[in-house]
Amino acid sequence: MSTAVSAAPAAAETSTGQKQCTLAPYLLDDLEVVNFIVNGYHVVKPDLRPGVNEAVAARLDAMERNPGDAICEEVPELNEVLDHPAVRGALVSLAGKNFETMFHRHWHCKEPGTPYMHWHQDGKNRRDMGMDKFLGLYYPADVTADMGPTIIVPATQYRNAPTDRMRTYGNIRGQVPLVVEAGTFAITHYDLWHGTAANKSAKRRHMVKFLFSRTAPNESATWKHDGECMNRLRDWNLREQAADPFNQLTFANPLNVSQSDSYKERAIRRDIWEQLTGEPLR
Repeated sequence: MSTAVSAAPAAAETSTGQKQCTLAPYLLDDLEVVNFIVNGYHVVKPDLRPGVNEAVAARLDAMERNPGDAICEEVPELNEVLDHPAVRGALVSLAGKNFETMFHRHWHCKEPGTPYMHWHQDGKNRRDMGMDKFLGLYYPADVTADMGPTIIVPATQYRNAPTDRMRTYGNIRGQVPLVVEAGTFAITHYDLWHGTAANKSAKRRHMVKFLFSRTAPNESATWKHDGECMNRLRDWNLREQAADPFNQLTFANPLNVSQSDSYKERAIRRDIWEQLTGEPLR
């Protein structure tokens, strides 16, 4: 059973006017939430105070051992990243007002010459057909294509595959390498397929992983929600090219899967949207 560190004190503050005003500009909108439901990831670029990323990177470079779950004690600047309103606003939007920051976190250091990491899904092979558990991936320094970036496969969070089978897969159409700037915080669905490229550079590639969990079902949307956003007609001409939440939820097909699989994914998306908003779709 996972040990959790509750975000309740901060979450309770979000229910007050003062804290809510602080987070309000950083909450996601309907299209961003729909894109997460469809693709399984969202990238945040928090405006951290000068020197934070550099301090984290320097501390990690100086470490002689991996502290595992104690990484925030060894690198206290990481707490500034977790507490930044852009990070918290995105997490509140996706994981609910009383989300938990789980006790487990881990520093991943990809040394020069390290080979690629096989595709995998974290945890056990029991997929969550909802949005209840999330990974947070923080990169304190720029990651270039030759540094062994994390690679994710959008829209795979609802797909189960035994790890030994996934190990045999090569490049997957639609995969996204997280070639990012220093300070980037990527939030992914816990079950999203991911791996890494080989580090062919002369630099170490740092990433600190965090886990977050929803603590209770939503009673209503926890983001900047327009109650009319789903009252659109299906655009059979533009389909997923139509840049509105309803048509994205209906037609988006990032991996170009078969019609049969697309129908199944659409049903899962609709269920998740209704769980998050409490609003049945027509």
